[in-house]
Amino acid sequence: MPKSIVISDGSELKTDVIFYAMGYGSMYGWAAKLILKYVADKVGKCWVLGSDTTTDPSPWEGELRNMWKPTHLCNLWFHGGNLHQNRHYSQFLLLQLKARIEGMKVPVYGMGAVHHLG
Repeated sequence: MPKSIVISDGSELKTDVIFYAMGYGSMYGWAAKLILKYVADKVGKCWVLGSDTTTDPSPWEGELRNMWKPTHLCNLWFHGGNLHQNRHYSQFLLLQLKARIEGMKVPVYGMGAVHHLG
C-alpha cells in the first residue's frame, strides 16, 4: 500500500492516510473522474435509498448507499454532505475505521449488490 503522494512539483509527501476533498457534485462522477470509471461502476450510486424514482433507483436498501460505511471497493469510503452531516457522521465513520484497525468485526447494513451505474 502506498505511504506517500507525489505533488505536482514532483516532491513526495509521506503519509499514513490520504483524504481528498472533492467539492460539490455526484460522488459517482467524482470517483469516475478522479480514480477510474471502473471504480465508480463497482461502487454504484451514493446517497440514494431506493425509492424507485428516476434519481433514486431501486431496490430499497434501508439506508443511504455508500455513505459513511465501506463500499464494494476495499478501503474506499465516501464522506460528504453539508457541515452538520460532516460534523455528525465523521465521528461514526472514524469509530468504524478505528474498530477495523483494532481487528473488531463491524457488520455493515445495506451492503447489497450494485444494481445500477451512475
